[in-house]
Amino acid sequence: MSELELLWMDPGAELHFPPVERSVGAGILALGGDLSLDRMLLAYESGIFPWYMPWEPIAWWAPLERCVLRHDRLKVSKSLRNTLRKRRFEVRVDTDFAGVLKGCADREETWLSPDVERAFMEMHHFGFAHSFEAWSDGELVGGLFGVAIGRQFTGDSMFSYASDASKVALVHLVDFARHWGFGAIDCQIVNDHLLSLGAEPQPRAEFMQELNRNVQAAPSLRGPWTDKVPENWPIVP
Repeated sequence: MSELELLWMDPGAELHFPPVERSVGAGILALGGDLSLDRMLLAYESGIFPWYMPWEPIAWWAPLERCVLRHDRLKVSKSLRNTLRKRRFEVRVDTDFAGVLKGCADREETWLSPDVERAFMEMHHFGFAHSFEAWSDGELVGGLFGVAIGRQFTGDSMFSYASDASKVALVHLVDFARHWGFGAIDCQIVNDHLLSLGAEPQPRAEFMQELNRNVQAAPSLRGPWTDKVPENWPIVP
């Protein structure tokens, strides 16, 4: 296989991904395969994630540059700090994972197709995918979800129907990660919004070294995480 060729995986094929260094372009590593639990777990523990539009074949990514958020680099604006102190939102964990998926998919075009949603629901059912949720007056108004293996958390998507709702969920995620000894949060793709919150780009080689350490740091903290939240959280920076 030349450097410009992508591995095509048939559905149900042997669980295998090429080394992340074999990615092409911005970081596409392979096409095809399936979204089975075993393949998804292998992908995330290997620094790979699915990202494609519903009309496209499954595409597996390992970007050349990763977006990571270190606990001590989180930027909390004055307005967000006030929102946290006034406790405008009730934050829950793993109480409505399906609702968070629907919120994240609620846009004109989304990569969260029904097949992808089912795959993440299965990961949640087996305790590997988690949601941090912002509630107001009994309604889910924002949140985020991601995958946790070992002490590595990969954030996949976030949404907000109310000002600061997703940011509040993120602050609580960072506090949870710090409390339980997780490494830097993997935000996957670099974008201006994440950079404004304190995330930063990291070369793939460095990211993979940290990922391997975090994955092997401890057994996975299988969910639900509802009863694992720290007391008196979050600690407002």
